[in-house]
Amino acid sequence: MRVITIAGSPRQPSRSSSLLALSHQWLASRGVEVFTYTIQDFSADDLLFANFASPQLKQLTAELASADGLIVATPVYKASFSGALKTLLDLLPERALDHKVVLPLATAGSIGHMLAVDYALKPVLASLKAQEVLQGVFADDSLITDYQSYPAKLDPALEERLTESLENFYLALSRRRPLAPSVASLSAQALRV
Repeated sequence: MRVITIAGSPRQPSRSSSLLALSHQWLASRGVEVFTYTIQDFSADDLLFANFASPQLKQLTAELASADGLIVATPVYKASFSGALKTLLDLLPERALDHKVVLPLATAGSIGHMLAVDYALKPVLASLKAQEVLQGVFADDSLITDYQSYPAKLDPALEERLTESLENFYLALSRRRPLAPSVASLSAQALRV
């Protein structure tokens, strides 16, 4: 299994990226190949001026094409996910998440922003044709301490919710619909018979 992670925080380290780092460790311990991206991996000019030819964007798109799943982590600002992350997602091809399982992770200063994932981030992920966007994890900033060092300390209830979400993600990855064989490969198989 292959998973891409994208840290959508403009700051590193951050609380949301600390959740992503813990997720990476959890998945890697189960044999999942994980490729990590942060917003800082992309040129600000490429993002702001919609450079679809950006080498970094092309690399991300190619790795997404061969991945089974995606985990996106973002802070919530002004009742929505990070604008830098939105800019990156806007540059992806229309079907970039086709046949992918997606797990969103979000952090915010208060639980008043809890619905930002459902009302802001999930619709964007669904528009990229994700096969399945899971419930995800929202965390109030106060539940994550010492996030500047690894591993961050999580409130026990948050740690339990993150583990449960990762278990659901792992199960969803294992049951996801395989890519349909291409017409060319079907024709080649028919000729061999």
